Amino acid sequence: MRFIPLVPAALVLMLTAACSQAQPDKTTDSPTSAGVDMPKGGDRRKDKNAAAEIAGLSKVGSLKGKVPESSGLAPAPESGNYFSFGDDGNSPTLYEISGSGQLIRTIDVPATNTDWESLSRDGSGNYYIGDCGNNESTRRNLKIFKFRPDSPKSVGTIAFTYSDQREFPPKKKQRNFDCEASLWHDGQVYLFTKDRGQDRASNVYTVPDQPGTYTAKKVTSLAIPGQVTDAALRADGHRLVLLGRGELFILDGNSWAEILKATPRQISLAGAGQTEGAVFKDDSTLLISTEKGDLYEYKLP
Repeated sequence: MRFIPLVPAALVLMLTAACSQAQPDKTTDSPTSAGVDMPKGGDRRKDKNAAAEIAGLSKVGSLKGKVPESSGLAPAPESGNYFSFGDDGNSPTLYEISGSGQLIRTIDVPATNTDWESLSRDGSGNYYIGDCGNNESTRRNLKIFKFRPDSPKSVGTIAFTYSDQREFPPKKKQRNFDCEASLWHDGQVYLFTKDRGQDRASNVYTVPDQPGTYTAKKVTSLAIPGQVTDAALRADGHRLVLLGRGELFILDGNSWAEILKATPRQISLAGAGQTEGAVFKDDSTLLISTEKGDLYEYKLP
């Protein structure tokens, strides 16, 4: 028979206390504290109270039961309405909503939804659906679908790869090829990456707005200490807003070139939830959606 020595009770208590102190703090409110996505659960009552205390932010509606996991926003053809959509795992559908979250109609898009993450519109009424979510930087089938709501059966495909990606996936510290934000500007679709490595930057790439297969050209890298989830450009072209998880980054300039060289101004929206979609309602007001279905207006300072 083998004898197992007894551990003194005092020592057991000391070891238990030490292990408890080593556990990570799971209640942090920082959206970028660990460089990872915010949890999808959490105390919704706490979030609601925190959101109510954010200056300039007001809840205007809900997308729950209407848009599954809203991941972006763009103006719809009818003034005052907007398009949204669900990300990976959801159908390839655009949902037209009012500014208060009422569902107007749905449009089925004849395209795959591997991981839709962004949506923008050009001046001629074409929409660009970014199927470029790439959490692990492993995808070789990145696409942007060019689509018109008045021709719902026709879709053009802009396929692309990143000019500086050599490995699929790269090492974890170098995974900056996930894109959840894009916008159309002057004949190009601009892509803003969501850094999942350690660069603490959003890389900016462009591809032409015409169907074809391209190598995305890297334009610049923005010092963004967060993970970009959407992009919106003001109508006058002088202000770019990059949405993050519970935060905003504002870049101002007299031209697009100046904007891309501007120092981002960071605004905390901690407590608003997992913010995923942003669009300008007017020059000083954003409409913001969350993955959980909350719809907010935010008055920009």
